[in-house]
Amino acid sequence: MAETAQVALILKVATQLFAALGYDGTSTRQIADAAGLNIATVNYHVGGKRELYLAVMERAHLAEKAALEQALDRLPGDDPAAGIHRLVDDYLDFCVDNPEVPALWMHRWLSDAGDITELERRYVQPLFAAVTATMRPIAESGLIDARVDLEYAMWTVVWSVHGFVKGGVLDDQGRRRGAGDRAALRRFRAHLHLNLHRMLGLPGDPR
Repeated sequence: MAETAQVALILKVATQLFAALGYDGTSTRQIADAAGLNIATVNYHVGGKRELYLAVMERAHLAEKAALEQALDRLPGDDPAAGIHRLVDDYLDFCVDNPEVPALWMHRWLSDAGDITELERRYVQPLFAAVTATMRPIAESGLIDARVDLEYAMWTVVWSVHGFVKGGVLDDQGRRRGAGDRAALRRFRAHLHLNLHRMLGLPGDPR
C-alpha cells in the first residue's frame, strides 16, 4: 500500500471514530487497529492523536467551506427569499451527505477535546461570519423582519440541522428515524423551511 493510500485510510478511519466516539473517547490504538496498521505506522504518517484530530477537523472544515462558498455564490439572486431557502437546503444536503461533519462538531459542543480550543475561532467563526455578512444586506433591504436577531436565526438552523442529522426523530413506534429515512428527511426539510420562513418573517409562502 502506497503512503498516500495509507494516509487516506488513516484519516478516513480516524474521522469515523472521532465522529462516533469523540476525541476523548478514541485512542490512537483504536484508530490503528481499525485501519489494520500498527501505532508506529500511524504516528509515522500523521503524528500522534492530537495531530490526527487536527488533520481530521481541517479536512472536515475544507469540505464544508467549499460547499458553503458555492451555496453563498448563488445568494441572493433574483429572488432573495427563495435564495435563503436554497441556502438552507444546500446546508442540509451537505450535512446529510457528510454526517461525520456535524457529528464532529456536536462532540465539541459537549466539551470534547476541551484542551484544543482554537478550532471554533479558526474554522467555525469565519464560515458563520461569511453567512451573516451575505445575509445582512438582505435584512437591511427590509425583506427580513427587523426584529430578527440574524446571528441567532442562523444558529437556530445549525442547531436544528445538526440535531436531526445526528439524532433523528422518533416515530410513533419509538423507533429512531434519521436522515437516511427518506420520509423523515422530507418531513424535516418541510418543517425546517416553514420555521425559517416564519422566523425571518419572509413574504409569501415557504418555497
